[in-house]
Amino acid sequence: MPDPVWVVGAGGLLGRGLVSVLKSRGHDVLTSSIPWNDAAAAKAALAAGAEQLRTLADGRPWVIAWCAGAGVTGTSQAELDSELDVFKAALDSIAGILCMPGSAPGRFFLASSAGGVYAGAPDPPYSEESITQPLAPYGFAKLAAESAATAFAATSGTRVLIGRVANLYGPGQNLAKPQGLISVFAKAYLTGQPVSVYVSLDTLRDYIFIDDAAALIADCLDRLSGSDVVAGQTVTKIIATQRADTIGALIGACKTVFKRRPRIVLGASPFAKAQAHDLRLRSVVWTELDNRQFTPLPVGIDATVRDMQTLRSASGSW
Repeated sequence: MPDPVWVVGAGGLLGRGLVSVLKSRGHDVLTSSIPWNDAAAAKAALAAGAEQLRTLADGRPWVIAWCAGAGVTGTSQAELDSELDVFKAALDSIAGILCMPGSAPGRFFLASSAGGVYAGAPDPPYSEESITQPLAPYGFAKLAAESAATAFAATSGTRVLIGRVANLYGPGQNLAKPQGLISVFAKAYLTGQPVSVYVSLDTLRDYIFIDDAAALIADCLDRLSGSDVVAGQTVTKIIATQRADTIGALIGACKTVFKRRPRIVLGASPFAKAQAHDLRLRSVVWTELDNRQFTPLPVGIDATVRDMQTLRSASGSW
C-alpha cells in the first residue's frame, strides 16, 4: 500500500497538482487548512497536521510534500522572514512528532525555485552542480529554506528531496500574485487588456506544465526511497522540461492559441534587475526520470485559457 502523504500548501497550483497525481496513484493524501497570515496560528495548525499524519500513517513510513510559499520576487523581507520562521517551526514540530527514535522512516519534499536561486549565477544552463547566486531576497529566502531542510534531514534521519522548480504554469494559477506570464497573457486575452512586459523579449525561461511537474515530483518521491539514498540524505533535483523558450516564442505560442497576438506594452520595473536573462536548466540528477513527454507549450496554454474561461463563466470573475 502506498505511503500516506501530507501535502502542505494543497491550495496552490503545485500543491493541487501533486494531490491529484498522488491520489491517482493510490496514496492516502492529507491536506490542512493553514492560517498563513497568522504566524502563531499557522505553527499550531502545522503541528496539528503532523499529529494527523502520524495517526494516518499508523506506524508506516510517511511522506510530507511542502508546496507552500506565498513569496515572489517582489515580496518584502519581513514577509519572507515570517514565512521562513513558520517553515522552521514546522520542521521542529515534524521532528518531534514523526521522527522520534523507533519511528517509521519519513520522506520530505521541499518546493524551491530554480529562477530564484540561479538568477545571478554565471554560465547557464544551470544544473544541480551550478553555484547558486540569487538577485533578490526571494531567492535568498529559498536558499535559507533549502538549508533548513538539509539540516532537518541530517538531524532527524529523514530523506529530503529539494525540487528546484522551473516556471510553473497551468490551470488554477493564482492570478492575484504578480507572477506566471502565461496566465497573465491568458487573462489579458480574455479581458482585452494589454500586458506590460518588463524584460527583453529574448529572455529565456523553462516553462513546465503543472501536470508534468507534479508527475515528475511524484516519481522523484518514489525514487527517494531507493536503496542508494540513505537516511538523513538530501537530494536536490531540478524540476524542468530542460527546454528554454524566449518570451518572444511564448508570445508566438499564445498567438497560435488565441488566434491573435497578445497586446504587449514594454515597460520598466524595479524588479526587472532581479530577473536573469538566461535561465536555461539541465538536470544531472536522476536523469532517467526526465525521459518523458512534456506537454507542448501551445497545448498547456490552451488548457490554461479554457480553465480560466470556465472559472470566469461560473463566477463572473477570477
